[in-house]
Amino acid sequence: MRTIRSLWVVALLAVGSAPSGWAQEKWVIGQSAPLSGSNAPFGQDIQRGAAAWFAQVNARGGVQGRPIELQTLDDKNDRQQAGANATTLLANRDLLALFGFASATLSLDALPQAEKQRVPFFAPFSGANPVRGKSPVLFTVRASYGEEMEKMLNFWTSLGLKRVSVVHYDDEVGQQNLAVVAQYLKRINLEPQALSLKRNVVVGKAEADQLVAQQPDVIINTVLSGAAAALQKDLVGRGRVVPMSSLSFVGADQFIAAAGPASAGVSISQVVPHPGSFQPAVRDCARALEAAGSKTPMNSTELEACLAARVLTEGIRRIQGPVNPQSLLQSLTNLGSLDLGGYRVSFAPGALHGSKFVELGMVTREGRLVSR
Repeated sequence: MRTIRSLWVVALLAVGSAPSGWAQEKWVIGQSAPLSGSNAPFGQDIQRGAAAWFAQVNARGGVQGRPIELQTLDDKNDRQQAGANATTLLANRDLLALFGFASATLSLDALPQAEKQRVPFFAPFSGANPVRGKSPVLFTVRASYGEEMEKMLNFWTSLGLKRVSVVHYDDEVGQQNLAVVAQYLKRINLEPQALSLKRNVVVGKAEADQLVAQQPDVIINTVLSGAAAALQKDLVGRGRVVPMSSLSFVGADQFIAAAGPASAGVSISQVVPHPGSFQPAVRDCARALEAAGSKTPMNSTELEACLAARVLTEGIRRIQGPVNPQSLLQSLTNLGSLDLGGYRVSFAPGALHGSKFVELGMVTREGRLVSR
């Protein structure tokens, strides 16, 4: 109990204190994220990006006169813990929505709970099939992995590359990611090879040996930054120059930091604009993070979290009448097209996946991700 209570405190402090004069009422948004463990940098970036936007909203008077409070629990990148966190968060009578779960796997046990209680499950950080269904409580603000992989596979196969190896996790979501690649390649009479990895396990020489033995023309990576970086560093160390493309799931900045110089030349798909662009949507989020005390340039994960928080805020703002999870569901479902300033999200009844934006980036020798 003490651990859970301390995590609530950390999350509330991250959002920022409400101005003096606030009433006790608030709009509570619940989140489970890996704040520690193997994927902590990714989870921390998600939390930081969303918290920065909510803090800015609160500094300007909140929504309908009340502050938005982001309550984040640490799941350590563990599916069972994420499900337990969802149970804890949903027990709060003030909760309006669950927000920003860090992967499809971490969403698997949480989404059914949200469906049962008719609470919005907003902006999971994944494009995998389990969070792309027709659930009336599920809202996404990013493209699917299918859309990401189609773009990268179209690029590589157009260059005549045929031997495609997919690095994936050995769980339900990982197998589905492999199936998406296989489905695309079947259209052009090709079949993928595969390297299956366990989650939260250190990747070493044995796994790299398996990948090298497949003699791929191109590697499609669907795993997180630590595992992907370990494989890439091993390949570069052997002098093996094999093109690698990674889903946005890897976390571009986290991958570059983990792989170091070996990251040069790797392409990574992006589902939000480049965080260094001059689009108003990007600049607004960069300012929010700076105001929240961030000392480093905004990365794509923080930007995606901030944009998602903006859309959710607008959904709360447009509610007419009592504010509760059900009225928020109705508001979001009928949101229509929302232009944040160069990044557009659209929701409508039966169409709750709000964006198809995908672009390919490549890591330079200087460790920067640039658009192709």
